[in-house]
Amino acid sequence: MIANIVKPGNKTYGVLAYLFDKGRANEHTDQHIVASWDNFIPDPGPWDSPGHKQRLGQLTQALDLRVKQAGDKAPEGHVWHCSIRAAPEDRILTDAEWATIARRMVHATGIAPDSDPDGCRWVAVRHAEDHIHIVATKVRGDLRPPRNWNDYLRAMNELTAVEEDFGLTRVARGPEAAAGTSAVKRSTRAEQEKAKRRGHDKTARERLRHVVRTALSHAKDLEEFFNLLADAGLQVETRTLPSGDLGGYKVALSDDGTPIWFSGSSLATDLSLPQIQQRLAATEAQPTAASSARQHRPSPWHVATAAAERIPHHLAHADDGAVQAHLTVFGEVLYALPAHAPVRLQAELHRAAAAFEHAAHTRARADHQHARALRGALKAMRYQPADHTGLAMLLDAAILVVLAVQRHSALHHHDRQVAAARQTLNHLQAAYAQVAPASLTALARHHPSDNTVNRYVRALHEVLPRQAEQILTENAWPALTATLAAAEAAGHNPATVLQQAAQHRPLDDAKSASEVLVWRIQRLGDRHAPGPGARTAQARRLPAQTAPQTDPGLPGAYTPPTSRAGRSR
Repeated sequence: MIANIVKPGNKTYGVLAYLFDKGRANEHTDQHIVASWDNFIPDPGPWDSPGHKQRLGQLTQALDLRVKQAGDKAPEGHVWHCSIRAAPEDRILTDAEWATIARRMVHATGIAPDSDPDGCRWVAVRHAEDHIHIVATKVRGDLRPPRNWNDYLRAMNELTAVEEDFGLTRVARGPEAAAGTSAVKRSTRAEQEKAKRRGHDKTARERLRHVVRTALSHAKDLEEFFNLLADAGLQVETRTLPSGDLGGYKVALSDDGTPIWFSGSSLATDLSLPQIQQRLAATEAQPTAASSARQHRPSPWHVATAAAERIPHHLAHADDGAVQAHLTVFGEVLYALPAHAPVRLQAELHRAAAAFEHAAHTRARADHQHARALRGALKAMRYQPADHTGLAMLLDAAILVVLAVQRHSALHHHDRQVAAARQTLNHLQAAYAQVAPASLTALARHHPSDNTVNRYVRALHEVLPRQAEQILTENAWPALTATLAAAEAAGHNPATVLQQAAQHRPLDDAKSASEVLVWRIQRLGDRHAPGPGARTAQARRLPAQTAPQTDPGLPGAYTPPTSRAGRSR
C-alpha cells in the first residue's frame, strides 16, 4: 500500500467537495464514508444525490467545530489529508477493512490515538475500489494541536504492518526502497487526463521515455543519439554551458499541440545526460559487417546471447553496481529487439521492454564497465540483422534472465519488481512461442542421414543419460540433429559440443531441453573449431568422463575454453 500525506491546507469544504464530487474524468463512483470519529455524522453521498450539498455543509461544520473554537490558536494549515492506495495486484478490500486501516492510520500518526476522547475529528472517504482518503482537522478536543510530528514515517511503518496483517502486496520502504525503487518517473494525474482526452493510451512522459530508451539502445555516441531522437519525430533541445560543454537536453512530442518539454532526468533518473554519457562511453564495439567479412568473428547475436546467459550468475555473485550495469544494458537489448523482429512480434516485445523497466531499474548506481561486452554486441547487432534463429536464441536467453530477476526480487521481498518481472516474462514467452517454431522447422529441413542420426543418439545417451529419452521424443529433436550436423561439418566434435551446451545451463527445469541445446550449440558452433590434435584429445577424454555436471565449477566437470568475445567483464 502507498500513503500520500499532502501539504496542510485550511479549506475543509474544498477538500470534501473534491472527494464527494464526480472527479475530473468521472472517475469517482459510489462516494461514501467508511469510518469517522463519530458514527452519527452525516454522509453526503454521491454528488448527484438529493440533499448532497446540505449534508456536505453539515459535515464541514462538524469537522471545523474545534477549529472555530480555537480561534487564533488554530494552526495555519489545519486540514490533514492522507490518501491510501492498494497495489494494483491486491484484492478489492471491503468497507470494513478500509475502516480498520483508517483507524489504524489516525492512531499511528497521532491524529486520533485509540482511547483518546480528545483526538482530532476525522473522516475516511472511499470513492474508488482501490483507495480511501482520510481528512482530519488538526485541533484536539482540548483545543491543542495533535502530536503528529514525523507522521509520514509513522504512516509508512503502520502500512508495513497492515500489508502483513491483511495479506497484501508488500511495498519496499526505507533501506529496502533505496535498493528496490524504480528509477522511472511516474506520470502526474494531469498528464494522464490529458492523454485520455487526446485518445492516447500512454501519457506524453511515457511515450517520450519509450522513444528515448529505444534511441539509446541503438546509438553508438551522443551525436547519433540526438539524431535518432529527431528521426523519431521528437523535438530536441540541448543546453550548452559557458565552458562550451553540453549541460543537458530536453525533448517534446511534435504531435501534441503546444510542446511540453521534459528533461531526460524527468523521464527517468538513468536518462539524465551524465548517465547517458557514461553508458555510451562504456561500449565495447563489436566488428561491423565490413570487418566481419575480412575476418571471421562470432555473430553479435551470439555474443549478446552468451553475455545475457551470464547475468543470472552476476545476480547471485556480483556487487550491486555490477548487477545494475548488466540489468541496465539488458533493458536496452529489450528496447532494441522490436527493430530487428518481424512486425507481428513488435508489439509484444515493446510491452516486454516497458515492463522490464519496473522490474530491474533501481536506485543502485550502475558501474557500466561491467557490461561492456553485452553493450558492444548490442551496438553491433544493427550491422547484422538477425534471422529467426538468432532472434529465438536471444529470446530464449532473455527468458532465463527474467526468471533469475524474478527470483532475485522475490528473495529481497521486492513484490512490485516480482510482478513486473512476471509481466515481462509473459510477453517474452509469447514472442518466443511465435518465432521459435518456424526457426526450428527451418533447421530440421537440413536433416542428416539415418546413420548420422544414430551416431548422435549414441552420443546423447553417453553425454546426457538422464535426459536422453525425453529429448528423443521432443519436437525439436530433428532440429537438434541438424544443428549437430552443422557443428560437425564446421569441425566440432558432436559429443563435445553436446556436453559443453549441457554444462552451461541446467536442463532439468527447461520446458524443452532439445530447444535449449539447439540454441546453445548454434552459438558454440559459431566459434573456431578445435584443431585435429585438440579433437583427438577431446575424443580420448570424453568416454572416461561421467555424466556432465550442471555447474562447470564442480570437480571433474569439463570447462570449455572461453573466447575473448565471450569473456566475462
